[in-house]
Amino acid sequence: MKFLIIIPAHNEENNLPFTLDALLHQSHTDFKIVIVNDGSADGTPEVIRKYTDTDSRFTAVHLEKSAHQPGSKVVNAFKNGLQTQDMQAFDIICKFDADIILPENYLETLKDAFQTNPEYGLIGGLLYVEKGGQWVYEGNSNKHHVRGPVKAYRKDCFIQMKGIRETLGWDNIDAILLENLGWKEVVLPELHVRLIKVKGSDYTIRPADYYGRYFYFLGLNRFLAYIAASKEAMKSRSANFLMDIIKSYESCRSKKLELKVSKEEQIIINSQRWNMLKKKWLKM
Repeated sequence: MKFLIIIPAHNEENNLPFTLDALLHQSHTDFKIVIVNDGSADGTPEVIRKYTDTDSRFTAVHLEKSAHQPGSKVVNAFKNGLQTQDMQAFDIICKFDADIILPENYLETLKDAFQTNPEYGLIGGLLYVEKGGQWVYEGNSNKHHVRGPVKAYRKDCFIQMKGIRETLGWDNIDAILLENLGWKEVVLPELHVRLIKVKGSDYTIRPADYYGRYFYFLGLNRFLAYIAASKEAMKSRSANFLMDIIKSYESCRSKKLELKVSKEEQIIINSQRWNMLKKKWLKM
């Protein structure tokens, strides 16, 4: 199986070498890597050049600087890299971050899982971060959800779900849509991926604004958005946080900001969230 690996990179001169070196040392070597330099102002282009000059499997795309928006910026960079390749020449489409360290058997393990299980549409490992000199499980999501830095899609699945969406919440939208199409999202817990940089550390958006926008762009109706906002506010035990999330969500609604999911996909997303709510919280 041949992998197409696309890596968006913005000011990653210190982290990118770890990611690319880990890919160079993979036991499975049938891959093509597209590194998308997304307007970096540091030495990222020079780092990229060291690999593209010495290994034909590495190529680069250089984009102009754009505003940093959670979710949409990285997907825009990913899509620019994807457009440079013939997707039909590959079996697996990967979106990897520029600050991860993969174990040497990562691609080979994915390949074996995809070949053995034709229903698998999306596979990834577990993310680990460094705390107190130890690498510990990140814990930002449940262990059955493939996180954004390590997405690997079967090509047929990727095409059927119409790719990933250039919007906040894209890395949850993909899982919902592919499941609705009959594919499975699978995390392989034995694959430990080291995440060098903590996600979200370079976002300027306030947490309440983030959640409000996230629930809106996910396509949630008002009822489910308010429930989701309540769950987040309960974690901080703050009524003001709840009201700020709702204010952000309602602001997006009043402005009628463009959604990247269709009406039919919104129905699918809301149905999935409602079923999950009933199962987890209402015990129905």
